[in-house]
Amino acid sequence: MVGIGAPVTLLRLCRVDDVADDTPLRVEAEGTVYAVAKAGGDIFVLADQCTHGPGKLSEGTVLGGELECPFHQGRFDLYTGRATYPPCTETVRTWTATVKAGEIFIDPDEPARTA
Repeated sequence: MVGIGAPVTLLRLCRVDDVADDTPLRVEAEGTVYAVAKAGGDIFVLADQCTHGPGKLSEGTVLGGELECPFHQGRFDLYTGRATYPPCTETVRTWTATVKAGEIFIDPDEPARTA
């Protein structure tokens, strides 16, 4: 028999309309800063801090399925957070975005994915 896990508490980040196509949005919620991006109609949530240096991913640019950091132009895969272009080599944390009634939510306790 499969047990029922603890209920998931979703954290509201912003409205879908707050996120422009191809331009990430900086969102601070419960002491954590996120970069929320929209590409091809999909919503992505990544940690705002670049894994390579002081760049803020929310100040970067969405290029297809990647988010480019403004500091050294390293890139991360929006789906997995995997570094795809140097000088970045470490994966950035991502969360699965859930959209309900035009609002974007995440489970802040979602386990980190392995890219």
